[in-house]
Amino acid sequence: MLEGVNVALGVTGSIAAVKTVELAHELRRRGATVRAVMTGSAQGIVHPWAVEFATENDVVTEITGKVEHVALCGRDEWADVLLVAPATANTVGKIANAVDDTPVTTCATTAIGAGVPVVVAPAMHEPMYDHPGVLESIEKLESWDVDFVEPRIEEEKAKIAGEDAICLAVTRATSEQPLAGKSVVVTSGATSESVDPVRVLTNRSSGKMGRAVARAAYVLGADVTLVHANVGPRPVSRDAEIPDVTYADLVEVESAGEMLDATMAACDDADALVSVAAISDYTVEQSDEKIRSGQEELTLSLSPTPKLIDRVREAQPDLRIVGFKTETSGEDEKMVEAARKTLDRAGLAFVVANDASVMGSDETRALLVHQQAFTEYRGTKEALGMEVAGALAATLQ
Repeated sequence: MLEGVNVALGVTGSIAAVKTVELAHELRRRGATVRAVMTGSAQGIVHPWAVEFATENDVVTEITGKVEHVALCGRDEWADVLLVAPATANTVGKIANAVDDTPVTTCATTAIGAGVPVVVAPAMHEPMYDHPGVLESIEKLESWDVDFVEPRIEEEKAKIAGEDAICLAVTRATSEQPLAGKSVVVTSGATSESVDPVRVLTNRSSGKMGRAVARAAYVLGADVTLVHANVGPRPVSRDAEIPDVTYADLVEVESAGEMLDATMAACDDADALVSVAAISDYTVEQSDEKIRSGQEELTLSLSPTPKLIDRVREAQPDLRIVGFKTETSGEDEKMVEAARKTLDRAGLAFVVANDASVMGSDETRALLVHQQAFTEYRGTKEALGMEVAGALAATLQ
């Protein structure tokens, strides 16, 4: 997502500077080229040689007659974005007041004046983050279109956001924003229907595709609400940790009924819905007590659940809706036929059709089915998320 992006990385004197090496590696793993600028205090925490190793570029530790701040962050110069991570309370206040007494604050003043996007990831003790002056400085900088990546509040500390959250914020800051000002609701995950207090009926959806769409919509400028159900069953070796959902307002649900209620509420003021979740087609009346194990046969009476997109369409006739359709036939013709039936029935913008075999995997193959034509996609779910968000944006123009 950061292919070809030049990131000027400003490092200041928070203990979180120890994470700079891995952050630089992660930015580069995602395709960015990174050049670092360090304050004197930061150099007392992490050695410039370590940062040079991580970025494979010389590190700016002072402003000299080469006017490094202009060469990096001036108009039409090297940097596509200035990322200050970590940013101390001291640095945030200085940037807000154009105090240029470190290489990082000088680069920040230059970038803001030149119209270069600036992303700031604060890290400090929580009482410092709550200081009225710091909050006022953040509000002031946000009014100048400086983007902040909110810290994680833990152990009375405002800890620097995770690498994924920071990289996503940088991606958003350097991307076109066709969904800016739009509110997008995304459903994701596998709903579960309780059989008894222990057992559930569910499916194999991992939620990866839905989260990829939500992330992509955020990158393209949308305000995103993610209605997320459980992650379906899979081997422990494939149960990768899910990064913090910093890119969306997260609403967690379990059953198909909860998914419907939460989605209906979120769509009240939305511009679009992307229905990715694998929602249970049937529910069952829950037993109040655990059903005892044994050799006797047990019959469950299943009742159909409401179709979410039909209910949303009934309540929101003008809402732009994108559907997902999973089939097991393995035949493109049948997948397209099933997708078009759903498209016509609910008046959808388009439908993404795929085979159930991709559930839980990082790679996918899908057909983007429109009224008159369809296109094939092969690749990662992350990249398909961008395809879907981009296609959605085109329908909202």
